[in-house]
Amino acid sequence: MRIYLSLIPLFLFAISCKKDKPVDPIPSQEIQASNRTVLIINEGNYGWGNASISLYDPHSNTVTYDYFKKQNGNANLGDVCQSVTKYNGSYYLVLNNSNKIIVVNASDFAKKNTITGFNSPRNLLPVSANKAYVTDLYANSIQVVDLNLNIITGNIACMKGTEEMVCTNNKAFITNIHSNYCYVINTISNEMTDSILVGKGASSIVLDKYSKIWVLSKGSSAISQLGSLNCINPHTLVNEKKLTFKPGENPWRLTINKTRDTLYYLNTGVYQLPVNHTSLPLGPLIVQGSKLFYGLGINPDDHSIYVSDAIDYVQKSKVEIYSVNGAFMKSFNAGIISNGFVFE
Repeated sequence: MRIYLSLIPLFLFAISCKKDKPVDPIPSQEIQASNRTVLIINEGNYGWGNASISLYDPHSNTVTYDYFKKQNGNANLGDVCQSVTKYNGSYYLVLNNSNKIIVVNASDFAKKNTITGFNSPRNLLPVSANKAYVTDLYANSIQVVDLNLNIITGNIACMKGTEEMVCTNNKAFITNIHSNYCYVINTISNEMTDSILVGKGASSIVLDKYSKIWVLSKGSSAISQLGSLNCINPHTLVNEKKLTFKPGENPWRLTINKTRDTLYYLNTGVYQLPVNHTSLPLGPLIVQGSKLFYGLGINPDDHSIYVSDAIDYVQKSKVEIYSVNGAFMKSFNAGIISNGFVFE
Protein backbone atom coordinates (compact mmCIF):
# COMPACT_ATOMS: atom_id res chain seq x y z
CA MET A 1 0.00 0.00 0.00
CA ARG A 2 1.31 3.46 -0.88
CA ILE A 3 -0.03 6.91 -0.21
CA TYR A 4 0.28 9.01 -3.33
CA LEU A 5 -1.84 12.00 -2.32
CA SER A 6 0.91 14.24 -0.96
CA LEU A 7 1.85 17.67 -1.34
CA ILE A 8 4.18 19.63 -0.06
CA PRO A 9 2.91 22.94 1.53
CA LEU A 10 5.98 24.62 1.95
CA PHE A 11 4.99 28.18 2.66
CA LEU A 12 6.82 30.44 5.05
CA PHE A 13 4.59 32.21 7.56
CA ALA A 14 6.01 35.54 6.49
CA ILE A 15 4.78 34.89 2.96
CA SER A 16 1.47 33.13 3.47
CA CYS A 17 0.01 34.65 6.64
CA LYS A 18 -0.08 38.34 5.91
CA LYS A 19 -1.83 40.55 3.43
CA ASP A 20 0.56 41.05 0.53
CA LYS A 21 0.62 43.84 -1.98
CA PRO A 22 0.95 42.89 -5.65
CA VAL A 23 4.45 42.03 -6.79
CA ASP A 24 5.68 42.82 -10.26
CA PRO A 25 7.20 39.95 -12.24
CA ILE A 26 10.99 39.82 -12.36
CA PRO A 27 12.22 40.98 -15.78
CA SER A 28 13.96 38.13 -17.59
CA GLN A 29 17.25 40.03 -17.81
CA GLU A 30 17.37 40.25 -13.99
CA ILE A 31 17.00 36.52 -13.38
CA GLN A 32 20.30 35.02 -12.30
CA ALA A 33 21.42 31.41 -12.13
CA SER A 34 20.65 29.88 -8.75
CA ASN A 35 23.31 28.94 -6.24
CA ARG A 36 20.97 28.18 -3.33
CA THR A 37 20.82 24.63 -2.03
CA VAL A 38 17.68 22.58 -2.45
CA LEU A 39 16.16 20.12 0.01
CA ILE A 40 14.40 17.24 -1.71
CA ILE A 41 11.64 15.46 0.20
CA ASN A 42 11.70 11.71 -0.39
CA GLU A 43 8.64 9.87 0.90
CA GLY A 44 10.20 6.45 0.79
CA ASN A 45 8.02 3.35 0.56
CA TYR A 46 4.97 3.15 2.80
CA GLY A 47 5.75 0.83 5.71
CA TRP A 48 9.44 0.48 4.87
CA GLY A 49 10.77 3.28 7.08
CA ASN A 50 13.09 4.55 4.35
CA ALA A 51 12.00 8.18 4.06
CA SER A 52 14.89 10.57 3.50
CA ILE A 53 16.02 14.08 2.66
CA SER A 54 18.45 14.77 -0.18
CA LEU A 55 20.46 17.99 -0.38
CA TYR A 56 21.26 19.32 -3.85
CA ASP A 57 23.85 22.04 -4.49
CA PRO A 58 23.24 23.60 -7.94
CA HIS A 59 26.55 25.46 -7.82
CA SER A 60 28.67 22.31 -7.56
CA ASN A 61 25.99 20.03 -9.06
CA THR A 62 26.38 17.58 -6.16
CA VAL A 63 23.81 15.62 -4.14
CA THR A 64 24.07 14.61 -0.49
CA TYR A 65 21.88 11.56 0.08
CA ASP A 66 20.28 10.74 3.46
CA TYR A 67 21.09 14.24 4.68
CA PHE A 68 19.09 13.87 7.91
CA LYS A 69 20.82 10.59 8.72
CA LYS A 70 24.27 12.07 8.08
CA GLN A 71 23.57 15.05 10.33
CA ASN A 72 22.03 12.98 13.15
CA GLY A 73 24.38 10.13 13.98
CA ASN A 74 23.03 7.74 11.34
CA ALA A 75 19.49 7.92 12.77
CA ASN A 76 16.67 7.02 10.41
CA LEU A 77 14.17 9.74 9.55
CA GLY A 78 11.06 7.54 9.68
CA ASP A 79 8.21 6.30 7.52
CA VAL A 80 6.85 8.48 4.68
CA CYS A 81 8.20 12.02 4.77
CA GLN A 82 5.12 13.88 3.63
CA SER A 83 6.18 17.53 3.72
CA VAL A 84 8.75 19.98 5.08
CA THR A 85 8.08 23.51 6.32
CA LYS A 86 10.75 26.07 7.22
CA TYR A 87 9.86 28.56 9.95
CA ASN A 88 11.75 30.69 12.45
CA GLY A 89 15.11 28.94 12.13
CA SER A 90 13.74 25.41 12.08
CA TYR A 91 12.53 22.82 9.62
CA TYR A 92 9.45 20.79 10.51
CA LEU A 93 9.65 17.35 8.89
CA VAL A 94 6.20 15.75 8.76
CA LEU A 95 6.35 11.93 8.95
CA ASN A 96 2.98 10.63 7.83
CA ASN A 97 3.13 6.96 8.75
CA SER A 98 5.40 7.55 11.75
CA ASN A 99 2.66 9.82 13.19
CA LYS A 100 5.09 12.56 14.20
CA ILE A 101 6.87 15.76 13.23
CA ILE A 102 10.63 16.04 13.68
CA VAL A 103 12.01 19.53 14.31
CA VAL A 104 15.57 20.24 13.12
CA ASN A 105 17.84 23.29 13.11
CA ALA A 106 17.78 25.07 9.77
CA SER A 107 21.52 25.77 10.06
CA ASP A 108 22.84 22.21 10.37
CA PHE A 109 19.76 19.95 10.22
CA ALA A 110 20.43 18.60 13.71
CA LYS A 111 17.36 17.25 15.46
CA LYS A 112 15.93 19.49 18.20
CA ASN A 113 12.54 18.06 19.08
CA THR A 114 9.80 15.63 18.11
CA ILE A 115 6.10 16.48 18.14
CA THR A 116 3.93 13.41 18.70
CA GLY A 117 0.26 12.53 19.14
CA PHE A 118 -0.84 12.69 15.50
CA ASN A 119 -2.84 10.12 13.59
CA SER A 120 -1.52 10.62 10.06
CA PRO A 121 -0.08 14.15 9.69
CA ARG A 122 0.24 15.74 6.26
CA ASN A 123 1.23 19.42 6.36
CA LEU A 124 2.18 22.04 8.94
CA LEU A 125 1.32 25.74 8.56
CA PRO A 126 2.39 28.45 11.04
CA VAL A 127 -0.60 30.77 11.59
CA SER A 128 0.84 33.05 14.28
CA ALA A 129 4.19 33.64 15.97
CA ASN A 130 4.01 30.47 18.07
CA LYS A 131 1.07 28.50 16.70
CA ALA A 132 0.67 26.14 13.75
CA TYR A 133 -2.04 23.95 12.26
CA VAL A 134 -1.36 20.38 11.13
CA THR A 135 -3.65 18.60 8.69
CA ASP A 136 -4.32 14.87 8.88
CA LEU A 137 -5.29 12.12 6.47
CA TYR A 138 -7.31 10.02 8.91
CA ALA A 139 -8.16 12.20 11.93
CA ASN A 140 -11.49 14.05 11.84
CA SER A 141 -9.72 17.16 13.03
CA ILE A 142 -6.90 19.61 12.42
CA GLN A 143 -4.32 19.70 15.21
CA VAL A 144 -3.23 22.94 16.87
CA VAL A 145 0.47 22.94 17.80
CA ASP A 146 2.41 25.19 20.15
CA LEU A 147 5.69 25.88 18.34
CA ASN A 148 7.46 26.92 21.55
CA LEU A 149 6.55 23.83 23.54
CA ASN A 150 6.36 21.51 20.50
CA ILE A 151 3.15 19.89 21.68
CA ILE A 152 -0.42 19.56 20.47
CA THR A 153 -2.58 21.96 22.46
CA GLY A 154 -5.96 21.46 20.77
CA ASN A 155 -7.83 20.46 17.66
CA ILE A 156 -10.44 21.80 15.25
CA ALA A 157 -13.13 19.40 14.07
CA CYS A 158 -13.03 18.78 10.32
CA MET A 159 -13.72 15.87 7.99
CA LYS A 160 -10.71 13.57 7.60
CA GLY A 161 -8.57 14.02 4.51
CA THR A 162 -7.27 17.53 5.13
CA GLU A 163 -4.20 18.46 3.09
CA GLU A 164 -2.48 21.74 2.16
CA MET A 165 -3.26 25.14 3.69
CA VAL A 166 -2.57 28.84 3.24
CA CYS A 167 -3.15 31.70 5.64
CA THR A 168 -4.07 35.34 5.01
CA ASN A 169 -5.84 38.04 7.03
CA ASN A 170 -6.21 35.77 10.08
CA LYS A 171 -7.94 33.11 8.02
CA ALA A 172 -6.57 29.66 7.24
CA PHE A 173 -7.90 27.99 4.09
CA ILE A 174 -7.83 24.19 4.28
CA THR A 175 -8.08 21.72 1.40
CA ASN A 176 -9.70 18.30 1.80
CA ILE A 177 -9.46 15.36 -0.58
CA HIS A 178 -12.72 13.76 0.60
CA SER A 179 -14.88 16.87 0.63
CA ASN A 180 -16.29 19.20 -2.02
CA TYR A 181 -15.26 22.18 0.07
CA CYS A 182 -12.30 24.31 1.06
CA TYR A 183 -12.70 25.13 4.76
CA VAL A 184 -12.05 28.49 6.43
CA ILE A 185 -10.73 28.76 9.99
CA ASN A 186 -10.40 31.89 12.10
CA THR A 187 -6.79 31.65 13.28
CA ILE A 188 -7.41 33.83 16.33
CA SER A 189 -10.31 31.82 17.76
CA ASN A 190 -9.37 28.46 16.14
CA GLU A 191 -12.96 28.10 14.94
CA MET A 192 -14.16 26.94 11.56
CA THR A 193 -16.23 29.79 10.18
CA ASP A 194 -17.08 28.89 6.59
CA SER A 195 -16.63 26.57 3.63
CA ILE A 196 -16.28 27.23 -0.10
CA LEU A 197 -17.41 24.86 -2.85
CA VAL A 198 -14.38 23.81 -4.96
CA GLY A 199 -15.16 20.23 -6.00
CA LYS A 200 -13.92 16.83 -4.94
CA GLY A 201 -10.28 15.94 -4.40
CA ALA A 202 -8.73 19.26 -3.40
CA SER A 203 -5.22 18.80 -2.01
CA SER A 204 -3.11 21.77 -3.16
CA ILE A 205 -3.53 25.49 -2.61
CA VAL A 206 -1.50 28.67 -3.22
CA LEU A 207 -1.78 32.43 -2.71
CA ASP A 208 -1.12 34.69 -5.72
CA LYS A 209 0.25 38.25 -5.96
CA TYR A 210 -3.25 39.71 -5.84
CA SER A 211 -3.88 37.87 -2.55
CA LYS A 212 -6.30 35.55 -4.35
CA ILE A 213 -6.36 31.90 -3.34
CA TRP A 214 -6.10 29.11 -5.90
CA VAL A 215 -7.34 25.60 -5.10
CA LEU A 216 -6.74 22.65 -7.41
CA SER A 217 -9.31 19.84 -7.21
CA LYS A 218 -8.76 16.51 -8.96
CA GLY A 219 -12.44 15.69 -9.28
CA SER A 220 -13.79 12.17 -8.93
CA SER A 221 -14.40 9.58 -11.63
CA ALA A 222 -16.63 7.65 -9.19
CA ILE A 223 -19.21 10.43 -9.23
CA SER A 224 -18.35 11.74 -12.73
CA GLN A 225 -17.04 15.03 -11.36
CA LEU A 226 -14.35 16.77 -13.39
CA GLY A 227 -11.28 18.37 -11.86
CA SER A 228 -11.14 22.13 -11.54
CA LEU A 229 -8.87 25.06 -10.75
CA ASN A 230 -10.63 27.55 -8.49
CA CYS A 231 -9.77 31.19 -7.70
CA ILE A 232 -11.17 32.40 -4.37
CA ASN A 233 -11.46 35.92 -3.02
CA PRO A 234 -10.34 35.58 0.63
CA HIS A 235 -12.33 38.64 1.69
CA THR A 236 -15.70 37.77 0.19
CA LEU A 237 -15.07 33.97 0.19
CA VAL A 238 -16.50 33.87 -3.34
CA ASN A 239 -15.16 31.40 -5.89
CA GLU A 240 -14.57 34.02 -8.59
CA LYS A 241 -13.13 31.81 -11.32
CA LYS A 242 -13.51 28.10 -11.93
CA LEU A 243 -11.54 26.49 -14.77
CA THR A 244 -12.71 22.94 -15.51
CA PHE A 245 -10.48 20.15 -16.79
CA LYS A 246 -11.41 17.62 -19.46
CA PRO A 247 -12.65 14.09 -18.72
CA GLY A 248 -9.79 11.74 -17.89
CA GLU A 249 -7.43 14.49 -16.76
CA ASN A 250 -5.86 14.13 -13.34
CA PRO A 251 -4.38 17.49 -12.22
CA TRP A 252 -2.44 17.87 -8.97
CA ARG A 253 0.65 19.41 -7.30
CA LEU A 254 -0.38 23.03 -7.76
CA THR A 255 2.50 25.42 -7.01
CA ILE A 256 3.44 29.01 -7.82
CA ASN A 257 6.58 30.97 -8.67
CA LYS A 258 8.28 33.54 -6.42
CA THR A 259 6.59 36.55 -8.01
CA ARG A 260 3.31 34.71 -7.58
CA ASP A 261 2.06 35.58 -11.03
CA THR A 262 2.31 32.12 -12.62
CA LEU A 263 0.81 28.79 -11.56
CA TYR A 264 2.30 25.38 -12.27
CA TYR A 265 0.75 21.94 -11.86
CA LEU A 266 1.14 18.32 -12.96
CA ASN A 267 -1.29 16.66 -15.36
CA THR A 268 0.69 13.99 -17.27
CA GLY A 269 3.17 16.79 -17.85
CA VAL A 270 4.06 20.15 -16.34
CA TYR A 271 1.56 22.90 -17.11
CA GLN A 272 2.09 26.64 -16.74
CA LEU A 273 -0.71 29.18 -16.27
CA PRO A 274 -0.42 32.95 -15.62
CA VAL A 275 -2.87 33.92 -12.89
CA ASN A 276 -4.57 36.52 -15.11
CA HIS A 277 -5.50 33.99 -17.79
CA THR A 278 -9.13 32.98 -18.12
CA SER A 279 -8.70 29.52 -19.64
CA LEU A 280 -6.52 26.48 -19.02
CA PRO A 281 -3.45 25.93 -21.22
CA LEU A 282 -4.00 23.76 -24.28
CA GLY A 283 -0.91 21.65 -23.71
CA PRO A 284 1.97 21.04 -21.31
CA LEU A 285 5.06 23.19 -21.02
CA ILE A 286 7.02 20.00 -20.30
CA VAL A 287 5.88 16.69 -21.78
CA GLN A 288 5.90 13.73 -19.41
CA GLY A 289 6.05 10.97 -22.01
CA SER A 290 6.80 7.60 -20.40
CA LYS A 291 8.04 9.19 -17.16
CA LEU A 292 6.07 9.30 -13.92
CA PHE A 293 6.11 12.92 -12.77
CA TYR A 294 5.46 13.05 -9.02
CA GLY A 295 6.97 16.16 -7.38
CA LEU A 296 7.10 19.76 -8.58
CA GLY A 297 8.85 22.94 -7.44
CA ILE A 298 9.92 26.32 -8.82
CA ASN A 299 13.32 27.77 -7.89
CA PRO A 300 12.74 31.35 -6.68
CA ASP A 301 16.14 32.55 -7.96
CA ASP A 302 16.02 31.69 -11.66
CA HIS A 303 12.42 30.38 -12.00
CA SER A 304 13.81 27.01 -13.10
CA ILE A 305 11.37 24.12 -12.82
CA TYR A 306 12.21 21.06 -10.73
CA VAL A 307 10.16 17.94 -11.41
CA SER A 308 10.74 14.44 -10.07
CA ASP A 309 10.23 11.17 -11.92
CA ALA A 310 9.24 8.46 -9.41
CA ILE A 311 10.03 5.83 -12.10
CA ASP A 312 8.56 2.72 -10.43
CA TYR A 313 8.11 3.87 -6.80
CA VAL A 314 10.93 1.51 -5.73
CA GLN A 315 14.20 2.77 -7.15
CA LYS A 316 15.60 6.25 -6.57
CA SER A 317 13.67 9.06 -8.22
CA LYS A 318 15.23 11.18 -10.92
CA VAL A 319 14.98 14.94 -10.55
CA GLU A 320 14.94 16.93 -13.78
CA ILE A 321 15.56 20.67 -14.02
CA TYR A 322 14.06 22.77 -16.81
CA SER A 323 14.34 26.45 -17.65
CA VAL A 324 11.39 28.79 -17.17
CA ASN A 325 10.67 28.22 -20.86
CA GLY A 326 10.58 24.45 -20.46
CA ALA A 327 14.00 23.63 -21.94
CA PHE A 328 15.76 20.68 -20.30
CA MET A 329 18.85 21.71 -18.34
CA LYS A 330 20.10 18.79 -16.22
CA SER A 331 19.04 15.84 -14.06
CA PHE A 332 20.24 13.89 -11.04
CA ASN A 333 19.07 11.08 -8.76
CA ALA A 334 17.51 11.77 -5.36
CA GLY A 335 15.80 9.41 -2.88
CA ILE A 336 12.83 7.07 -3.23
CA ILE A 337 9.54 8.74 -4.30
CA SER A 338 10.63 12.39 -4.31
CA ASN A 339 7.50 14.47 -3.76
CA GLY A 340 8.66 18.05 -3.27
CA PHE A 341 11.40 20.66 -2.91
CA VAL A 342 12.41 23.32 -0.40
CA PHE A 343 14.66 26.02 -1.82
CA GLU A 344 17.14 27.43 0.72
